[in-house]
Amino acid sequence: MSGRSSAPPGVGDAAAAGVPAVVASRRRAYWLKTLHEWHWISSALCLIGMLLFSLTGITLNHGSQIDTDPQVTSRSADLPPALRAALAPQPGTAAKANAVLPDDLKRWVADTFGVEAGAREAEWTADEIYLALPRPGGDAWLRIERGSGAVEYELTDRGWISYLNDLHKGRNTGAAWSWFIDIFAAATLVFAVTGLFILKMHAARRAATWPIVALGLVIPMLLALLTIH
Repeated sequence: MSGRSSAPPGVGDAAAAGVPAVVASRRRAYWLKTLHEWHWISSALCLIGMLLFSLTGITLNHGSQIDTDPQVTSRSADLPPALRAALAPQPGTAAKANAVLPDDLKRWVADTFGVEAGAREAEWTADEIYLALPRPGGDAWLRIERGSGAVEYELTDRGWISYLNDLHKGRNTGAAWSWFIDIFAAATLVFAVTGLFILKMHAARRAATWPIVALGLVIPMLLALLTIH
């Protein structure tokens, strides 16, 4: 009498056939978990930025309907004698086209007007030095008469809505904000792409998934084709 027990016919085949299904299920669960992790991390990184860019998208779209009352501040001063002598035009010397302000003049401007000229280049002529100081939500400029030493400074503030709109456009915001916009855009792409794959993995149980996704493509396409000329 043999000690081996024989399985009923077909049981071994059924077990073997179920192995690929188990592996596929585990693989699907792994990728779904990974996608969810990437999705929530990218959404957390993008949350405040998306709120900001969504809000300013509305304010930019209705810019002509939003009243702004720019506040203009003008100040004036006279250069100290030493600086005036250093900047006075010299006969027979060609005027500089564009150049950074001298360090001692930068310090005086910062102390007098609270303005950091930094590495901005000013326009130099035989009569004056003009420094443009654009900024988000406003504008400013500094003008120095080289002969008399008279200095004028004007600051225009267009309000916080204009400030946020300029942040949206990256206008006069500097290198750090430009890097933030690039990183934010990359994180938003990760958020959108992982969301698309999550939709794909759940689409079999949600019949409306792809029709709604298609609407998100068709509606703006039709609006662009039919209403924008």
